[in-house]
Amino acid sequence: MAYVIAEPCVGTKDSACVKVCPVDCIYEGEDQYYINPDECIDCGACEPECPVSAIFSSDSVPEQWASYTQKNVDFFG
Repeated sequence: MAYVIAEPCVGTKDSACVKVCPVDCIYEGEDQYYINPDECIDCGACEPECPVSAIFSSDSVPEQWASYTQKNVDFFG
């Protein structure tokens, strides 16, 4: 998995990240956006566009939001 969207997105759901994604791999869920790990090309374009700093590379998700990695997997599972 290249990128994970964590808790700061919940309730905010600003679509700036969606607009810059060159492969359209970001999907809207009920409470947040999710990045499809099979479609993401690991370009990183979405990360700086997130106004609430909710996007992290999968190996740098802060510990307090580690559960969002599994939440992302479950969304596409």
